[in-house]
Amino acid sequence: MLLSGTHVMEGSGRMVVTAVGINSQTGIIFTLLGAGGEEEEKKDKKAKKQDGAVAMEMQPLKSAEGGEMEEREKKKSSIPKKEKSVLQGKLTKLAVQIGKAGLVMSAITVIILVLYFVIQTFVVDGKLWLTECTPVYVQYFVKFFIIGVTVLVVAVPEGLPLAVTISLAYSVKKMMKDNNLVRHLDACETMGNATAICSDKTGTLTTNRMTVVQSYIGDLIHKEKPDPSSLNSKILDLLVNAIAINCAYTTKILPPDKEGALPQQVGNKTECALLGFVLEMQRDYQLVRDQIPEETLYKVYTFNSVRKSMSTVVCLPNGGFRLYSKGASEIVLKKCSNILNAAGELQTFRPRDRDEMVKKVIEPMACEGLRTICIAYRDFQAVPEPEWENENEIVGDLTCIAVVGIEDPVRPEVPEAIRKCQRAGITVRMVTGDNINTARAIAAKCGIIQPGEDFLCLEGKEFNRRIRNEKGEIEQERLDKLWPKLRVLARSSPTDKHTLVKGIIDSTICEQRQVVAVTGDGTNDGPALKKADVGFAMGLAGTDVAKEASDIILTDDNFSSIVKAVMWGRNVYDSISKFLQFQLTVNVVAVIVAFTGACITQDSPLKAVQMLWVNLIMDTFASLALATEPPTESLLLRKPYGRNKPLISRTMMKNILGHAVYQLVIIFTLLFVGEIFFDIDSGRNAPLHSPPSEHYTIIFNTFVMMQLFNEINARKIHGERNVFDGIFANPIFCSIVLGTFGVQILIVQFGGKPFSCAPLNAQQWLWCLFVGVGELVWGQLIASIPTSHLKCLKEAGHGPGKDEITDEELAEDEEEIDHAERELRRGQILWFRGLNRIQTQMEVVSTFKRSGSFQGAVRRRSSVLSQLHDVTNISTPTHVILSAANTTSTAGNPGGESIP
Repeated sequence: MLLSGTHVMEGSGRMVVTAVGINSQTGIIFTLLGAGGEEEEKKDKKAKKQDGAVAMEMQPLKSAEGGEMEEREKKKSSIPKKEKSVLQGKLTKLAVQIGKAGLVMSAITVIILVLYFVIQTFVVDGKLWLTECTPVYVQYFVKFFIIGVTVLVVAVPEGLPLAVTISLAYSVKKMMKDNNLVRHLDACETMGNATAICSDKTGTLTTNRMTVVQSYIGDLIHKEKPDPSSLNSKILDLLVNAIAINCAYTTKILPPDKEGALPQQVGNKTECALLGFVLEMQRDYQLVRDQIPEETLYKVYTFNSVRKSMSTVVCLPNGGFRLYSKGASEIVLKKCSNILNAAGELQTFRPRDRDEMVKKVIEPMACEGLRTICIAYRDFQAVPEPEWENENEIVGDLTCIAVVGIEDPVRPEVPEAIRKCQRAGITVRMVTGDNINTARAIAAKCGIIQPGEDFLCLEGKEFNRRIRNEKGEIEQERLDKLWPKLRVLARSSPTDKHTLVKGIIDSTICEQRQVVAVTGDGTNDGPALKKADVGFAMGLAGTDVAKEASDIILTDDNFSSIVKAVMWGRNVYDSISKFLQFQLTVNVVAVIVAFTGACITQDSPLKAVQMLWVNLIMDTFASLALATEPPTESLLLRKPYGRNKPLISRTMMKNILGHAVYQLVIIFTLLFVGEIFFDIDSGRNAPLHSPPSEHYTIIFNTFVMMQLFNEINARKIHGERNVFDGIFANPIFCSIVLGTFGVQILIVQFGGKPFSCAPLNAQQWLWCLFVGVGELVWGQLIASIPTSHLKCLKEAGHGPGKDEITDEELAEDEEEIDHAERELRRGQILWFRGLNRIQTQMEVVSTFKRSGSFQGAVRRRSSVLSQLHDVTNISTPTHVILSAANTTSTAGNPGGESIP
């Protein structure tokens, strides 16, 4: 039903349903998104309950397909898969390794302390275990146990999950300011490892604001906006009318909602460009529309993909008719037999003129990435009235008014953003539904393809031809030959996008598994967004399906925001590495000091409460300080780390061990000769409940000072010398370091017995500070040692090995990748069964009517089945066809005599 003003037009029509459910385009998209499984299962169960006979008929096919197996697969796919990000996997491995080492160290510490005490007391001194001495001995054992627990608490990196959470949460909050709305927390971490970005064109790389930038009017090519006064008035009037009338009346140009903004384009973007062109000609299209309202239009041939043009017929005041037509220049120009010259007069337009026009006007425009539209008209006499249904005759013998070149301009910031991505080791590919010439031109403007580079630009059809075998199946080997060089995929369908993304992710030709990001705005981008490691949906132009399938939403629809997401992703990774470098240094030193001190002096130089304060510094405060470092442009100067790259690099290991050596030398020097240097009483071998000593307080204070200054060193993990670079850009870091220093002063001076601290004088404080500052000098010495010479150092915190990756991907294949194919297959089987039943029933009826030969019915039925088999490409079990044939023959033969 068409509603036009107050008039209602009614009529009847016929509709051919070619596909429903998961066989339709929308169904395929939702199937690829994994949304069709449960509903299909419910429908199957409902159908079985309603119709027992149908269920019986379905049984043979189901058993042939492996009914039990299918049920098991359904159950398996219904269980939500617990996904663990690459970083989480690496951290879990590392944390378990460190935890085990800490547990072993703490157990050995307790055993050594207990054995030493027992041997010294009961063997060497020869004392007996007296009942009245039991409380004292128990206190000693409790003290040893507390030391052991303290070593374990310090060794176990319980701050790791906190650091990851803080870093991700902080990044997500800051990314919101950079127009990245993160829907899944691990997406920003994954984005740091991205190696490929498959981007949509319209609205992402381009502004999605079509504008006429070139025109050919009256034998002249206008590279810029033509001056209206220089154009013939007749041509201008025809052009304005042709555009105003022969565009959907719902398409409009509205004033900007904000001052200084661009006018709003409502409706079809191509038509908006043409209406904008009329406004640039200083004419008002609305005046024309007011004179000729939509309901007075005599006949409209709407735009479709076959016509590639739109035509509108209006009544002229003299009683005749005029047809205005616009469409793809190569289509409309073929129908033109005349063209308007500069004086507005008709001039014959022959095929050779058309060829010349294509070479001189159309092709140069297309090579610049412009979409060319031809605008034409034709006049008819009132008598006799033309046969409007004969469209080929009506839309022919046209007169060309003008050809315009429409551009969707590349966003000004996109070329620079793509350059940054390429410098960062990320390959950018354009996947678009536009034609290949426009796509190639836009890709060249963006910098996706460079002159002289060995790249591929393919259309969807050619892409499918190259990746599929004779049976029409996608082969990974063929895809692997194609995708490394592929830069532009034009005229692509939703399935093509999904195939490309899946193919790149599943590829094993590279040393590292590719991490793919996809950008898109339409429902057709949904499957690719879902399949990608990170999916970016457009916040402004994006559909609900695209947003639902995505991990990050770009609130400004801008490609440059993806670069910021890459920076934040890499920053998360580096922040965790900085924290690990700092924490592991403290871990190594604290555990060795506690263990060695306990073994030599039967007491830990760092008391339990002191160790817990150190643990608080290195876990909670350090994670907050180092995980909130803002990203810098330098993060984009390196290649992605990769999934298997260790968290702790050789440079970091050099820093950890180098600073640990410095700290251990200082601590043990203070422990064994500190009382001589400072001329104070020794704190070693003190009785059980003795008061705090200055000696051990200096050790504790020096240890904390070294950690504070080493925290500044930990800000750099790639061997940079300037550890203060950008330190004031992170106020959280500065306030935590200064705050920790202030609390340390309070603990040492006023902590007393609870913190096992004796107040220190100014000289002792200065020495502690001096040794702490020495960390910065020592850091410069470590940076001078080339890492390449230290091949003995091992890296830690590797990603999953090759075998594990294979297993994971196999599991993923079962549960996720092939889910879509399984659903499609199931849909085809159900469709086949439905058709099977209908055919059987039809044959039964026709057999009864004819009372003819059953053999003919079976033959016809077999031919139908064989055709279906060819169409659906389903291997139909023989016994199903035979049982169907027998059903037919038995139904038509009251005697029940089966036909061979």
